Amino acid sequence: MKAGIGPMVGAIFLMATSAIGPGFLTQTSVFTVQMGAAFAFAILLSILVDIAIQLNVWRILGVSGLRASELANRLLPGLGWVLAVLVAIGGLVFNIGNIAGTGLGMQALSGGAIDPKVGGAISALIAIVVFLWKRAGAALDVIVGILGAMMILLMLYVAVSSNPPVAEAMRQTVMPDEIDPKVITTLIGGSIGGYIVFAGVHRLIDAGHTGPENLSYISRSAVTGIIVTGIMRVLLFLAVLGVVATGVTLSKDNTAADVFYNAAGEFGLRAFGMVLWAAGLSSVIGASFTSISFLTKQGFNPKIRSWMTVVFIVISTVIFLFLGAAPQMLLIAAGAFNGLILPISFAVVLWVGFFRRDILEGYKPPMWMLVTGVIGFAISVVMAGMSIVGFAEFLQGFLG
Repeated sequence: MKAGIGPMVGAIFLMATSAIGPGFLTQTSVFTVQMGAAFAFAILLSILVDIAIQLNVWRILGVSGLRASELANRLLPGLGWVLAVLVAIGGLVFNIGNIAGTGLGMQALSGGAIDPKVGGAISALIAIVVFLWKRAGAALDVIVGILGAMMILLMLYVAVSSNPPVAEAMRQTVMPDEIDPKVITTLIGGSIGGYIVFAGVHRLIDAGHTGPENLSYISRSAVTGIIVTGIMRVLLFLAVLGVVATGVTLSKDNTAADVFYNAAGEFGLRAFGMVLWAAGLSSVIGASFTSISFLTKQGFNPKIRSWMTVVFIVISTVIFLFLGAAPQMLLIAAGAFNGLILPISFAVVLWVGFFRRDILEGYKPPMWMLVTGVIGFAISVVMAGMSIVGFAEFLQGFLG
């Protein structure tokens, strides 16, 4: 199949906007306030780990033409379905948070005129329309591309307006005054955990751009996606850093909104609303698309799959409308699930790269890529351990 630009754009921004969801906006704002310019080191490490993992995932899955769950089932029957269930549970719970993010975004964008529940319901309806469109794949590519470009431009404006100490940030990128392992693992887990790492390449597989003959296309998509994601992370960090450097005390309840307001006044507050809404909507689309892609086989009836995606969004929305947000215990449990998904699924990817090249139709991944992947895998195992320990501690406290 001839590889067009549409699926590449869709895959790139599906990956990037899934990684920069409402949770990432909040995390980055809070951690930058906490660590200042030293947080640049954590941003750099998250990008390096992202490169190590994403290049392996995109190339090996893309060349094999198999989604992560299908690849896992090929190696160990049933393992793929275990992954699919974990992804679906985690994706559903985090989708509640994503819809909540769109509602809060609309509220900020409208100056408080739109209730968050109404805004969340409207946003969910937009996502549903995308998947019910006659050409759902093309509609997905267009909408996530527009949302991603909008987020970059608005964050660029706020970053420039906040006048951040760029030289200091560059110094602390390589010589940080402070290193916090927990902050680093939290940031990495939030930006590549669970379904996120597979969102982009599953879109390429869905579009049929697979196999060794499309290796160049797959690699360009992966590298561009990593660059776009990195740009979005750095711009958000610089926007927050510029405000923090002025000595302004930011609200602990809504740090990110305060950053945008202090950087660019009322326009900044509206820009925050737009960024939060775009991040939430694109994450709803990404989580829903990827979760259902884990639950269905290739060749599955596209109309039925679209309706399954719609049901997934509707269930998330109904829970949000009743509860207002995902309960804390569910979010922590979903975080633990997400922590488990990456090391298991990535181990499958690396195993195929090292030992099952028959699945790759003769393609031999470069050793440097696999070695960096092993380093990324080791980090994902540490993150999984922290997720499980964190959930166990919370459960122990919850049960008294």
